Amino acid sequence: MVIKVLLIITIVLLLIASVAAISLIRQTKFNIVWIMVTFALLVLSALSVLRYIAKINIDIENYRFGIEIASTWLVLIVSISLFVGVLYARKLVFYIDRLNFQRQLTNKRILSTVLRTEEKERIRFSKELHDGLGPLLSSAKMSLSVIDTSALSEADRDTMRGTTQVIDEALRSLREISNNLSPQVLSEFGLGKGINNFTSKVSAINKINFDIKSNLGARRFDTDIEIILYRVVCELVGNSIKHSKCTAINITINALADEIDLIYSDNGRGFRPEITYSGMGLSNISSRIGSINGSFELESSPGNGMKATINVKLNKQHDGTNH
Repeated sequence: MVIKVLLIITIVLLLIASVAAISLIRQTKFNIVWIMVTFALLVLSALSVLRYIAKINIDIENYRFGIEIASTWLVLIVSISLFVGVLYARKLVFYIDRLNFQRQLTNKRILSTVLRTEEKERIRFSKELHDGLGPLLSSAKMSLSVIDTSALSEADRDTMRGTTQVIDEALRSLREISNNLSPQVLSEFGLGKGINNFTSKVSAINKINFDIKSNLGARRFDTDIEIILYRVVCELVGNSIKHSKCTAINITINALADEIDLIYSDNGRGFRPEITYSGMGLSNISSRIGSINGSFELESSPGNGMKATINVKLNKQHDGTNH
């Protein structure tokens, strides 16, 4: 009796599964998979029905023999259906993997194009500031310098001196903004010099002790790699200053034959990466690193500072000899 009940439950479950499989036939590109699965489920349902009948007619030897032959054929049909279904399912998995790879490749190309466009605009804007507004301020300063102040009152002379100081400050700010937009040291001397120059300025202003270790020397890399790694270091330093209240930052950059390893750490108050990841722009950093065939890993916890590990794979297109 128990076996009969179990067979009835099996038949019901197989029929329900068959209906569910039928509903999925039109929802996938490779509907042959679900056709084969549906067919196999229906055949299994028929096989379960035959077994149930065999239990009912257990005393009829010839009937049982016929059911046994039919069951054998049905098992063979199920095996063939599942074999074909698995082959097409394997093809479906490969198709999905290929789509995912193409999507990742497309996203990487789009991001790379966006970053290059952004950098071109930075350079253009920097040049316009330097070549446009800079000469105007310099001309204004020269015009003030040729004015005879001997005939002016002391108040007017103070105004002249104040105006000259304002122009000098504007010129310094202009040079700083222009350099931040498109660092001249980076483009002329490479990543190592660019990072050293940037951290020297930050250290002078914020009283942070930088410990930089590098084997880059005068080695050059693809422009995209140098710019993105430079921008990433700048953003990490900015995050440390703004959020961590650190007093020391360590940067280690090692270039091997086929990769660049960059380790960044600070002694700040730390944070929970899963909570503040997006708020600090770290997801943007990860995307930028990914666009140059790199990886970005972050370690941090409250009270223990933070550590970022970046690895960028080099290839023939990213060879510094072709910079």
